[in-house]
Amino acid sequence: MDDIVKQALAKWPNVPDCYGWLGLDTRGRWYLRDDATQAAGPFPQSKGQLLEHDKLIAFIARNYEADAEGQWFFQNGPQRVYVELEATPWIWRVQPDLTLLSHTGQAAEGGDALVDAQGRLYLATALGVGLVHSMDVALAAEAVESGRWPLQEVQASDLPARYRYVPSPQARIAGRQAAGEGL
Repeated sequence: MDDIVKQALAKWPNVPDCYGWLGLDTRGRWYLRDDATQAAGPFPQSKGQLLEHDKLIAFIARNYEADAEGQWFFQNGPQRVYVELEATPWIWRVQPDLTLLSHTGQAAEGGDALVDAQGRLYLATALGVGLVHSMDVALAAEAVESGRWPLQEVQASDLPARYRYVPSPQARIAGRQAAGEGL
């Protein structure tokens, strides 16, 4: 986490969390989702505006993490901006040497390879589970076929519980509010 973010947290510790305003798609791209976008439907049905500013994307990447409940967020100064996930919290780019880089630029080693009924390939690493970028599936297939990444079949709907992440913090908080639970 950036020092400036840590300083803002210390200065303003009680800023309300933000839900629904940021999405991560299956290609590791961030989307800003304003009120109109959110009213048009959930992510990814209604994606919003693709973020293209390199410095903003790098800032988000440096300050991206999960809370104790498995909800992923971007710490924007003193405010947590929870992320709507199209698939998983990580999107992997497979490198020629079969190492991985996440959509945030973090390196990881491949672990278990998981394939769902739609043929999407996921890798479970020490950082967590992530979807392999569609452009890298052929390279990843080499690692699977060579036995480097043991392959297991999986139901995509089971991944959040199995790897402890929340695909939609916005839907979760809305469900809690509807049930009258405290935040």
